[in-house]
Amino acid sequence: MRRERIGILGGSFDPPQIGHLILAEYSREALDIDHVLFVPVADHPVKRGELRLPVVHRLAMLGLAINDNPNFSISRVDIDRNGPHYSADTVKLIREQYPRADLYFVMGGDNLRALPTWERAPELYRCCRLAVMKRADEDITPDMHDEVLPGLSDMVDIVDVPMLSVWLSSTVVVSRLRAKRSVRYLVPDAVLAYINDNDLYG
Repeated sequence: MRRERIGILGGSFDPPQIGHLILAEYSREALDIDHVLFVPVADHPVKRGELRLPVVHRLAMLGLAINDNPNFSISRVDIDRNGPHYSADTVKLIREQYPRADLYFVMGGDNLRALPTWERAPELYRCCRLAVMKRADEDITPDMHDEVLPGLSDMVDIVDVPMLSVWLSSTVVVSRLRAKRSVRYLVPDAVLAYINDNDLYG
Protein backbone atom coordinates (compact mmCIF):
# COMPACT_ATOMS: atom_id res chain seq x y z
CA MET A 1 0.00 0.00 0.00
CA ARG A 2 1.35 3.43 -0.98
CA ARG A 3 2.33 5.71 1.88
CA GLU A 4 0.61 9.05 2.24
CA ARG A 5 2.51 11.91 0.64
CA ILE A 6 2.52 15.30 2.34
CA GLY A 7 3.83 18.48 0.73
CA ILE A 8 5.25 21.30 2.85
CA LEU A 9 5.27 24.85 1.49
CA GLY A 10 6.73 27.39 3.88
CA GLY A 11 6.97 31.14 3.54
CA SER A 12 5.97 34.50 4.92
CA PHE A 13 2.91 34.74 2.62
CA ASP A 14 3.09 38.51 2.89
CA PRO A 15 0.76 38.48 0.97
CA PRO A 16 -0.08 35.04 -0.47
CA GLN A 17 -0.12 35.27 -4.27
CA ILE A 18 -0.92 33.16 -7.30
CA GLY A 19 2.66 31.90 -7.58
CA HIS A 20 2.34 30.17 -4.20
CA LEU A 21 -0.83 28.39 -5.32
CA ILE A 22 0.64 27.34 -8.67
CA LEU A 23 3.76 25.99 -6.96
CA ALA A 24 1.68 23.92 -4.54
CA GLU A 25 -0.86 22.61 -7.07
CA TYR A 26 1.56 21.72 -9.87
CA SER A 27 3.93 19.99 -7.44
CA ARG A 28 1.02 18.10 -5.90
CA GLU A 29 -0.13 16.87 -9.30
CA ALA A 30 3.31 16.04 -10.70
CA LEU A 31 4.46 14.03 -7.66
CA ASP A 32 1.10 12.52 -6.69
CA ILE A 33 1.15 14.36 -3.36
CA ASP A 34 -2.01 13.81 -1.33
CA HIS A 35 -2.07 17.05 0.63
CA VAL A 36 -0.06 20.27 0.83
CA LEU A 37 0.54 22.04 4.13
CA PHE A 38 1.10 25.79 3.87
CA VAL A 39 3.41 26.75 6.73
CA PRO A 40 3.47 30.50 7.44
CA VAL A 41 6.50 31.57 9.41
CA ALA A 42 6.18 33.91 12.37
CA ASP A 43 9.90 34.69 12.67
CA HIS A 44 11.66 34.34 9.33
CA PRO A 45 15.42 33.70 9.84
CA VAL A 46 16.33 35.60 6.65
CA LYS A 47 13.68 38.33 6.86
CA ARG A 48 13.92 39.08 10.58
CA GLY A 49 12.32 42.47 11.17
CA GLU A 50 11.32 42.75 7.50
CA LEU A 51 7.88 41.13 7.55
CA ARG A 52 5.39 43.74 6.42
CA LEU A 53 2.31 42.45 8.24
CA PRO A 54 1.69 40.67 11.55
CA VAL A 55 0.86 37.00 11.38
CA VAL A 56 -2.85 37.54 12.11
CA HIS A 57 -3.31 39.24 8.72
CA ARG A 58 -1.07 36.81 6.86
CA LEU A 59 -2.99 33.87 8.30
CA ALA A 60 -6.33 35.39 7.36
CA MET A 61 -5.23 36.05 3.77
CA LEU A 62 -3.72 32.58 3.42
CA GLY A 63 -6.95 31.01 4.63
CA LEU A 64 -8.87 32.94 1.98
CA ALA A 65 -6.35 32.01 -0.72
CA ILE A 66 -6.56 28.25 -0.20
CA ASN A 67 -10.16 27.97 1.02
CA ASP A 68 -11.52 26.42 -2.19
CA ASN A 69 -8.90 23.67 -2.51
CA PRO A 70 -9.58 20.58 -0.35
CA ASN A 71 -5.99 19.41 -0.91
CA PHE A 72 -4.54 22.46 0.87
CA SER A 73 -4.48 23.39 4.55
CA ILE A 74 -2.53 25.59 6.96
CA SER A 75 -0.05 24.26 9.52
CA ARG A 76 0.66 26.42 12.57
CA VAL A 77 3.84 24.54 13.43
CA ASP A 78 6.03 27.65 13.00
CA ILE A 79 3.51 30.09 14.46
CA ASP A 80 3.00 28.28 17.74
CA ARG A 81 6.67 28.13 18.74
CA ASN A 82 9.48 30.55 19.36
CA GLY A 83 11.80 31.42 16.48
CA PRO A 84 13.86 31.86 14.51
CA HIS A 85 12.36 29.12 12.37
CA TYR A 86 14.63 27.05 10.17
CA SER A 87 13.26 24.65 7.58
CA ALA A 88 15.15 21.70 9.08
CA ASP A 89 13.30 22.19 12.38
CA THR A 90 9.95 22.69 10.65
CA VAL A 91 10.22 19.43 8.75
CA LYS A 92 11.26 17.51 11.87
CA LEU A 93 8.16 18.74 13.70
CA ILE A 94 5.90 17.83 10.80
CA ARG A 95 7.59 14.43 10.64
CA GLU A 96 6.44 13.89 14.24
CA GLN A 97 2.86 14.72 13.19
CA TYR A 98 2.97 12.44 10.12
CA PRO A 99 5.37 9.62 11.08
CA ARG A 100 4.12 7.26 8.35
CA ALA A 101 4.03 9.78 5.49
CA ASP A 102 6.56 10.61 2.80
CA LEU A 103 7.34 14.32 3.09
CA TYR A 104 8.07 16.67 0.19
CA PHE A 105 9.47 20.13 0.87
CA VAL A 106 8.07 22.28 -1.94
CA MET A 107 10.21 25.15 -3.26
CA GLY A 108 11.01 27.24 -6.30
CA GLY A 109 14.16 26.88 -8.35
CA ASP A 110 15.61 30.03 -6.78
CA ASN A 111 15.57 28.30 -3.40
CA LEU A 112 17.36 25.25 -4.77
CA ARG A 113 20.01 27.54 -6.19
CA ALA A 114 20.47 29.19 -2.77
CA LEU A 115 20.31 25.97 -0.76
CA PRO A 116 24.05 25.87 0.15
CA THR A 117 23.49 29.09 2.13
CA TRP A 118 20.61 27.64 4.17
CA GLU A 119 21.13 26.87 7.84
CA ARG A 120 21.56 23.08 8.33
CA ALA A 121 20.56 22.27 4.76
CA PRO A 122 21.71 18.62 4.95
CA GLU A 123 19.34 18.01 7.87
CA LEU A 124 16.49 19.20 5.68
CA TYR A 125 17.01 16.95 2.67
CA ARG A 126 17.92 13.93 4.75
CA CYS A 127 14.43 13.79 6.25
CA CYS A 128 12.32 14.75 3.22
CA ARG A 129 12.45 15.01 -0.54
CA LEU A 130 12.72 18.41 -2.22
CA ALA A 131 10.02 19.17 -4.80
CA VAL A 132 11.53 21.94 -6.94
CA MET A 133 9.52 23.81 -9.55
CA LYS A 134 11.57 24.70 -12.63
CA ARG A 135 10.46 27.68 -14.68
CA ALA A 136 11.03 27.83 -18.42
CA ASP A 137 14.16 29.99 -18.20
CA GLU A 138 15.82 28.38 -15.18
CA ASP A 139 19.08 26.45 -15.36
CA ILE A 140 18.78 24.11 -12.38
CA THR A 141 19.57 20.41 -12.01
CA PRO A 142 19.32 17.97 -9.09
CA ASP A 143 23.11 17.56 -8.97
CA MET A 144 24.04 21.24 -9.14
CA HIS A 145 25.26 21.29 -5.50
CA ASP A 146 26.57 17.75 -5.06
CA GLU A 147 30.11 18.95 -4.36
CA VAL A 148 29.03 20.96 -1.33
CA LEU A 149 25.86 19.05 -0.39
CA PRO A 150 26.64 15.33 -0.85
CA GLY A 151 23.64 13.16 -1.61
CA LEU A 152 21.35 16.07 -2.45
CA SER A 153 20.70 14.98 -6.04
CA ASP A 154 19.13 11.73 -4.83
CA MET A 155 16.54 13.71 -2.87
CA VAL A 156 15.46 16.27 -5.52
CA ASP A 157 12.41 15.95 -7.75
CA ILE A 158 12.24 18.59 -10.49
CA VAL A 159 8.72 19.71 -11.41
CA ASP A 160 9.07 21.10 -14.91
CA VAL A 161 6.55 23.86 -15.69
CA PRO A 162 7.69 25.23 -19.07
CA MET A 163 4.69 27.52 -19.54
CA LEU A 164 5.48 29.39 -16.33
CA SER A 165 8.20 31.95 -16.95
CA VAL A 166 6.85 34.95 -15.02
CA TRP A 167 8.85 35.69 -11.89
CA LEU A 168 6.09 36.61 -9.45
CA SER A 169 6.77 37.38 -5.82
CA SER A 170 4.98 38.93 -2.86
CA THR A 171 7.46 41.82 -3.10
CA VAL A 172 6.29 42.54 -6.65
CA VAL A 173 2.67 42.48 -5.46
CA VAL A 174 3.36 44.91 -2.61
CA SER A 175 5.37 47.24 -4.86
CA ARG A 176 2.44 47.44 -7.26
CA LEU A 177 -0.03 48.01 -4.43
CA ARG A 178 2.05 50.85 -3.02
CA ALA A 179 2.31 52.38 -6.49
CA LYS A 180 -1.52 52.20 -6.78
CA ARG A 181 -1.23 49.73 -9.68
CA SER A 182 -3.44 46.73 -10.30
CA VAL A 183 -2.64 43.35 -8.74
CA ARG A 184 -5.74 41.68 -10.08
CA TYR A 185 -4.95 38.10 -11.18
CA LEU A 186 -1.68 38.26 -9.19
CA VAL A 187 -3.51 37.46 -5.94
CA PRO A 188 -6.82 35.64 -5.42
CA ASP A 189 -9.84 37.94 -5.49
CA ALA A 190 -10.65 37.19 -1.85
CA VAL A 191 -7.11 38.17 -0.80
CA LEU A 192 -7.32 41.43 -2.76
CA ALA A 193 -10.67 42.23 -1.12
CA TYR A 194 -9.14 41.58 2.32
CA ILE A 195 -6.18 43.86 1.52
CA ASN A 196 -8.51 46.64 0.39
CA ASP A 197 -10.97 46.21 3.28
CA ASN A 198 -8.18 46.40 5.86
CA ASP A 199 -6.15 49.10 4.06
CA LEU A 200 -3.00 46.96 4.01
CA TYR A 201 0.28 47.75 2.22
CA GLY A 202 -0.80 51.37 1.77
